[in-house]
Amino acid sequence: MSFFSAAPGNDPKEILRHFTPNWFAATMGTGVLALMLGDFPYGQPALTVVAQALWCVNVLFFALFSLMFLSRAVFFPESFRRLFHHPVQPLFIGCIPMGFATIVNGMITLWPISAASMVWTNAMWWIDVALSVISVLVVPFYMFTAQEHRMERMTAAWLLPIVPPEVAAASGGLVAQHLAPILGTSVIFVSYVLWAISVPLSMGILTILFLRLTLHKLPHVDMAVSAWLPLGPLGTGAMAMITLGAASRHIFSLTDLAPMALLWQDAGVMVALVLWGFGLWWMIMAIVFTLRYLREGLPFNMGWWGFTFPLGVFDSATYLLAKETQFSPFLYLGTAFTVLLAVFWVIVTKRSLSGMWTARLFRDPSLSIETGMMISKEDRI
Repeated sequence: MSFFSAAPGNDPKEILRHFTPNWFAATMGTGVLALMLGDFPYGQPALTVVAQALWCVNVLFFALFSLMFLSRAVFFPESFRRLFHHPVQPLFIGCIPMGFATIVNGMITLWPISAASMVWTNAMWWIDVALSVISVLVVPFYMFTAQEHRMERMTAAWLLPIVPPEVAAASGGLVAQHLAPILGTSVIFVSYVLWAISVPLSMGILTILFLRLTLHKLPHVDMAVSAWLPLGPLGTGAMAMITLGAASRHIFSLTDLAPMALLWQDAGVMVALVLWGFGLWWMIMAIVFTLRYLREGLPFNMGWWGFTFPLGVFDSATYLLAKETQFSPFLYLGTAFTVLLAVFWVIVTKRSLSGMWTARLFRDPSLSIETGMMISKEDRI
């Protein structure tokens, strides 16, 4: 099909009106693959070059998507406000800070570190913190006050606006390891607070999700990939505990908090093991669910990016546990997870680029007939 042949209303301008935050899930998946290729234990340093190239592509797409999303807010304010009343689309606001976090992490793990680069990385991390706080406060507020939800329609997508603070916390642990104590102290304490905000809320949602699955069985096939989303908070929660433990030992080594920092490091590994084990159960269930959905037919949508980031952060936690425990099965599992992640990414990227080329995927459900939220004349340019 030709370029933009399936644009909404056959009008390319409508692409901006219909641009939704779930496109940032593509930057999450692409960014985390770049990070995992950098950690892959074989084929280095050539694979690091591939990871750096993928990171650069991810930066370009994040900038493009940010421009499109902001353009919708500026030029189509009414439809932008309407987005927040939809029961699903606002959840993907959380993809923005999580996608940005992969860029921040790549600045540390994929590129040479210098004093100048850390100034930029530290500033970018604080921006990510701000975006994460907006996500975890604003989206639940609209869920509580403006949206309609039912238990039988609940999915793991509820995690999306809740997880960004702990993703920022995991990034904070990486950033603080390369900062002077005067700067790193605030990063560490803020990161622990972010973890404390996100992880308990995520556990509550997982409890509700277990009840929902028990009472109402599997979600509709359109939300099939959401089965992988629980790996996100469990993987990033484990990552944060390990990276913050290492950062605490670095920052507080010459202070009165040195003994406590050693405890944080040891406790961090233990908590990470617990979260990783819980995540392994969810991963097995996600695989089983996906195989069942495949037998029924699994149509492509942007939700397929849910195959990538949750698996990627769980993979990252696996590599970190391999490093901290020296338990070789973690390394082998991490390697297998990276290969699976790469396969998922290739499949989803190919289909997403096709949908982007024809503009078929640029359709906002909050502006559809089915939702009862049609585009008004006042909202047109």
